[in-house]
Amino acid sequence: MSKTAILFFALLAQMLFAQEDKLLSGKIVVKDASPEGVHIINLVNEKEAVSNNKGHFSIMGKPDDVLVFSAMHLDLMRRIISEEDYKIANMIVEMTSKVTELDVVEINTYKNINAVDLGILKKLPKSYTPAERRLKAASSFDPSMGVGGMIGAALTIDPVINWISGRTKLLRAELEVEKKEILLRKLSDMFEEKYFTEILKIPPEYVIGFEYYCVEDEKMTEAINSKNAELVAFTAAELAITYLSLINEENK
Repeated sequence: MSKTAILFFALLAQMLFAQEDKLLSGKIVVKDASPEGVHIINLVNEKEAVSNNKGHFSIMGKPDDVLVFSAMHLDLMRRIISEEDYKIANMIVEMTSKVTELDVVEINTYKNINAVDLGILKKLPKSYTPAERRLKAASSFDPSMGVGGMIGAALTIDPVINWISGRTKLLRAELEVEKKEILLRKLSDMFEEKYFTEILKIPPEYVIGFEYYCVEDEKMTEAINSKNAELVAFTAAELAITYLSLINEENK
């Protein structure tokens, strides 16, 4: 039996006997900031949760699942659920607040100085974010290699293993989280918190949740990426009406 076949059956056995998801509780601890409103997503089962004002949260998961913790005022962090976390079902997650940025930063840009203008390249290469690079590396094929001497079956062993283990799916989910984080930062740069509380009448404790609600909307995503502040404001006003009605329904 080939090594590839042995690996396949070993991974298959591991998946068959894998532990099931169960509800895990946890508490987020931050030294110099509020633990409230932290968005938690399980990249494996795609379950989500949001921490309360004391930092407590509950989410479905199992060992080796990857949890991503994100909030506008805290540094993004990832945590793999351990056997101990699964057994005790009560984890402590320590997060750090983001460093305060300067109000004014002067940046000198030199638009005409690049590899193309200097004659090094004929055209600029596509730039990738860290999550995009990891996904590309995990799912790319290498036509220079063949499997079993078969033409047309040329692929590296890494993509095969990644496909079997589900790692590529996890990286795709991580890429989506990164995209949402970028959209959240752009939305935060466009409007201060008082715009949401005073103009849109969003309760202060729901502002972070509303921002996440906004970046899930396709129309809002297009408006943010187009840097059209007026369209973003208009779309936010529409979404605020629906979001406030959801809050009222939840609090009944």
